Amino acid sequence: MSASVSASRVGVWLIGARGSVATTVVAGAAAVTAGLHPPVGLVTETPPFAGSGLPPLSALVFGGHDTVDCPLPKRAEALAAGGVLPPGLPAAVATELAAADAEIRPGGPVAGDTRDEDELIAAFATDIQDFVRRCRLTRAVVVNVASTEPAPTGRELPPSSLYAAAALRAGCPYVNFTPSTGLHHPALAPLAAASGLPYAGRDGKTGQTLLRSVLGPMFTQRALDVRAWSGTNLLGGGDGAALADPAAAAAKNAGKERVLADTLGAAPAGRVHIDDVPALGDWKTAWDHIAFDGFLGTRMILQTIWQGCDSALAAPLVLDLARLTARAHETGRSGPLTDLGFFFKDPVGEGPAALGEQYRALVGLAARWRNDGGSVGRRGGGAGGAGGPGVAGGTGGTGRAGGFGGFGPFGGEGEPGGFGGEGEPGVSGAQGGPGGPGGSGGEAGPDVADGRGRPGGPGRSGDVRAHGVPGRPDDTELGGALDGAAR
Repeated sequence: MSASVSASRVGVWLIGARGSVATTVVAGAAAVTAGLHPPVGLVTETPPFAGSGLPPLSALVFGGHDTVDCPLPKRAEALAAGGVLPPGLPAAVATELAAADAEIRPGGPVAGDTRDEDELIAAFATDIQDFVRRCRLTRAVVVNVASTEPAPTGRELPPSSLYAAAALRAGCPYVNFTPSTGLHHPALAPLAAASGLPYAGRDGKTGQTLLRSVLGPMFTQRALDVRAWSGTNLLGGGDGAALADPAAAAAKNAGKERVLADTLGAAPAGRVHIDDVPALGDWKTAWDHIAFDGFLGTRMILQTIWQGCDSALAAPLVLDLARLTARAHETGRSGPLTDLGFFFKDPVGEGPAALGEQYRALVGLAARWRNDGGSVGRRGGGAGGAGGPGVAGGTGGTGRAGGFGGFGPFGGEGEPGGFGGEGEPGVSGAQGGPGGPGGSGGEAGPDVADGRGRPGGPGRSGDVRAHGVPGRPDDTELGGALDGAAR
């Protein structure tokens, strides 16, 4: 595989990799890539994101952790039978589903697991690192799409936080698409800050709360006094079963309530009730009842009903987030990705709560990437051209500069320059020409203006190709090339 091809491959490591959302993510990416379906619901496929350097859908490679063993092709067939996936799609993308299934590793902790927290984190991190090496990926993004867990009550790390810590240890950016704790655990805050990695979350905004983030600002901007806002969710599937636990439901509702408090200025009276209705499967109905006062205290009511398919609503957002977070990592971003608040009920960092303002921030991020003209401090120069028989390969290009030191501890480090070209085989057994030297690494990134960021890491030297091995007398075998170790 050439350097240019391997450089385009980006891993998406899904926590809950055999669930409905993850299966729809893998099947959907394959279907859109193959032109079987249009990219409806994919924000990153709309015009404002063109030319912003996002990895293409065809470059994404899927793997993940799960505690269940139902193969993805079989899971996809069940989703098609339930109307979540189009008929015939599982068969059409069976190869892609099987490839992703082969990259899924056992999660945990499971009943009887005697490993302590650090052993579990180390095992999960090793799985992720092996995935990156085995698939020859440029980077990987870890995305939590597992069922909602109750909020922790003690010092023990819940499973979502074990996986989040493993992502940091593996050197991967992290996205929490669930209301589970993940990186929000106090014990992980110092690790997240010291990692220099970007992260985003939490709790994907797919239905009822998406509508609330539009209606809340409407009432505020029209100076209408919301007296009460109550709601009911009816849903089945894995989420319905998980949210039947009152503690898990409370964790879910916290994000819904935050949207109203942030957009209205204070939380109105009223609650959201969540009911598990197994017969609904992956479909949900969300009903909101909004009591508000108009001019001269006239009392009025607005009611909304949202009926949708959870997996079909969530999957394109997961793909959007994987692409955006990978790009943020490529450009040297670190810490909370506040510009991605558009996708979440309870976004990290300080940012707007109204959907329109969040969208403007997201589009602004894409525009900055487009105007910056390429990645910063990540890719080295391209490979030098191949030398002719007995002639040295060309010189690798110069690596780009390291990223700016952000509010995290370090600026981005310049990656190695590209490989020098291989020498072609010698004629009639003559020695092949030497490969050209790798390009120079990127420069160090500067401190940020307020002095909190430390200097960016130094650029590293490019890799160097060694001499080609002798060609065979019949001139049919290429002179090989050995990777140098000038790192």
